[in-house]
Amino acid sequence: MKTLQLIVLTFLSITIFSCKGEKKEEKDQENNTETVTVQKQEEPETKTLEITLEPKSDSKAVGKIVFTESEGMVTMVAELTGLSEGEHAIHIHEKADCSSPDGKSTGGHWNPTMEPHGSWGAKEGYHKGDIGNFKVNAEGNGNITFATNDWCIGCDDPKKNIVGKAIIVHQGVDDFKSQPSGAAGSRISCGAIIQ
Repeated sequence: MKTLQLIVLTFLSITIFSCKGEKKEEKDQENNTETVTVQKQEEPETKTLEITLEPKSDSKAVGKIVFTESEGMVTMVAELTGLSEGEHAIHIHEKADCSSPDGKSTGGHWNPTMEPHGSWGAKEGYHKGDIGNFKVNAEGNGNITFATNDWCIGCDDPKKNIVGKAIIVHQGVDDFKSQPSGAAGSRISCGAIIQ
């Protein structure tokens, strides 16, 4: 009988201690739970600027350009009409002044780094305004999309900020060699880049 009582007592002791261990473990787990805070990531800021191109030098060349800046990249999408079929040059010029009938009030190409004129990205150098050439179809319509991280819209860096400049479309083709502007011919359309 004593043996039976001893076995029952031992069994009860084991059960009680193991239950306390489980409860303590549960309590420890409850006390150690960490609060996880999920931080909402901010959407990257996107800036958009739309400008209108007006005819110059007795042309009928008009258009619309949209600049979009996101995550350090500026994309330019230009749609033009009223041009002659073939290739035409497009550049950023140094002043947002389209007041003269020939577009020359915009000054020369925007060249804040004082490089020679050339094709965009050329190792010999190029202006920050040297966008290049685009094609125009038989109906007089043309478009160009251009993207770079060398521009910004309204930032504090004068070597990147395109605000306060102008877009000029030329009658001819940029040869990427002739200095200082590629011998692209008369200025037939102008749009001031202003906010």
